[in-house]
Amino acid sequence: MWVSAWLNGSAAADDVLDALLHWAELHDVVAVDESTGAALDVPVRGQAGGQVAALLAAVRRADVTGGRLALPVAGDVRGLGGRSEFAGTALHAGEAVVLHGAPLGLVPEPVADGVLRWTVFDIGDAPPAEHLPLGEAEHELTGAMRVAAGVLTELGVAKHRAGVREEITARVAHRSAAPWPEGTPPRALRVLQRANEVSAILELASEDAPGNAVSSSAARRRAEALRPLFDAVRVARLAAVEEAVRVFSDHAEKH
Repeated sequence: MWVSAWLNGSAAADDVLDALLHWAELHDVVAVDESTGAALDVPVRGQAGGQVAALLAAVRRADVTGGRLALPVAGDVRGLGGRSEFAGTALHAGEAVVLHGAPLGLVPEPVADGVLRWTVFDIGDAPPAEHLPLGEAEHELTGAMRVAAGVLTELGVAKHRAGVREEITARVAHRSAAPWPEGTPPRALRVLQRANEVSAILELASEDAPGNAVSSSAARRRAEALRPLFDAVRVARLAAVEEAVRVFSDHAEKH
């Protein structure tokens, strides 16, 4: 969202760099191989990481127009271009960015306490992801929130874990503090907030309460019950980011 806002005139480069501090105190950048590193003028993997500002400059030179979020999970790596090192790394990380206008993909991974490393891949012609209607995603997420609350009660999470409501509130508060560019559509922000709330509930429902032994069969049933709800959260986040990127792009075209 931030790189799309910046590329389309809705944010300054310094705004992007400042916003990234919410997710890690330090961000650095490496290229997956020498040819990609040479083309973008960033260090190669295995070397000390370069600065994000240098990557932004390279992205601008490459005529990138925006980005697309990917949140791959086992069995669903659509939009990553099939089997490749990029797809495998993105799947392991659980997230990636596919840039528009240049054959580039980025995967963020924590490499030390407070340090997030972005690896840049040349991904060739990645296929476009299918459009995710925000209204449909929001509707599914609303239903998921009701189901999640019921699952939380059914699994006895609140009963076996003291202070569960406070834990949920704290997790939501941190995620909701994430800064977003000025002009981000309110509906997209609302869906992201709702996704944070549902995700916090699901994460607690997935965890074992301290000292609470769970049989393998019970854990499997729990995972099966929660999987569709995690999917609803993932789709909602993808749809919200897609809508924000579209709005920033439209803003640039009008100006």
